[in-house]
Amino acid sequence: MNKLYERPMVVIASAALLVLGLVTLYSSLFVVDQAEQAIIVELGEPKGELIARPGLFWKKPFIQVVRRFDKRLLVWDGDPNQIPTLGREFISVDTTARWRIVDPLRFLKSVRDEAGARSRLDDIIDSVVRDKVSNTELEEIVRSKDWNPRPAAAVEEVEVLGKDEELAVAPKKGREQLTREIILDAQKVIAPLGIELVDVRIKRLNYIDEVRSKVEDRMISERERVAEHFRSEGAGRSAEIDGETEREQQRISSEGGRRAEEIRGRADAEVTRIYGDVYGRDPEFYAFFRTLESYSKSIGSNTTLMIRAGSELFKYLQDISIRRQ
Repeated sequence: MNKLYERPMVVIASAALLVLGLVTLYSSLFVVDQAEQAIIVELGEPKGELIARPGLFWKKPFIQVVRRFDKRLLVWDGDPNQIPTLGREFISVDTTARWRIVDPLRFLKSVRDEAGARSRLDDIIDSVVRDKVSNTELEEIVRSKDWNPRPAAAVEEVEVLGKDEELAVAPKKGREQLTREIILDAQKVIAPLGIELVDVRIKRLNYIDEVRSKVEDRMISERERVAEHFRSEGAGRSAEIDGETEREQQRISSEGGRRAEEIRGRADAEVTRIYGDVYGRDPEFYAFFRTLESYSKSIGSNTTLMIRAGSELFKYLQDISIRRQ
C-alpha cells in the first residue's frame, strides 16, 4: 500500500524538479540581437563586461537581470519653441536630432533608459538651440553658407525693395554652420551620459502667430511696391513703343505721300502728253470735245442754259439738228 502511494509522489517530485530545472534554465539563458548590446545587472549593480556581440549567453538565474541597449541611431524630436533672434524677431523653431548609445555602462548609470535619455536631451538640446538662435540674425538662420545672392531676378527685385546691403551680402555663418555649433556645444554636455550626438537639424522655422500677420502685411506691401515698380516700367516702355510706332507711322505716311505725289505728277504729265497728242491730230475736234466736257461739268440736271446765237456751242447744236433733218 505504501508503495502505491510512493510512486505518484515520485512522479510529482520528478515533474516538479523538471519544471524547476526548465525555469532555472530559461532564467539563466538570454539572447543578444545584432542590433543590441547588453549589461548584466545584479541587485541594481552592473556585473561583468559589456556584451556587444550577438549570441546566446548565461547569467545567474533569478538574481541577475539583463539590460538591453539599442546600437542603432535613435531619433529625438523636440517641441517647437518660441525664440527671439538677435534682431528681436520672434520665431518658432522646431528641431530634431539623431543620437546613439556609445557607452552603455555610463548610460545606465546616468539616465538608466531611453526615456530618461530623451528627457535629458530635451533639456540640453533645447537650451543650446535657444542660446545659439538668440545670438544669431534671422538671415543667418534661414540661408545657407553657399547661398548665391546675385541671380539676375533677385538683384532686380532687391533693387526695387531698396535692400541691396541687407540681401545682396552672402551670410557669414549660414544654417549649416549654426547646426554644427549646436552639435559641438550640445555634445560637450551629452558625452558624459554615454551618448553620441550624431546630428541636429532645424526642421522648421516660422514666425509666431502674433508676428506673422505683421510680417504678411509687410510682405504684401513689398510685393505691391515691386508690382508698382514693374507697372511704372511697363508704362514707360509702352509710351516708348507708342512713340516709336507713331514715328514709324509718320515716316511711312510721308514716304507714301511722296511716292503718291511722284505718281500723280507722272500721271499728270502723261495726261498732258495725251491731250497734246490729241490736239495735234485734230484741233477742231479737240476744241469741241473740251467744250462739251466743260459744259458736262458745269451744267446740272436742273440748269437752264441761255446760249447766244453766235456761240460755238449753238453752232454745234444747230449743225446737229440740221443733220438730223
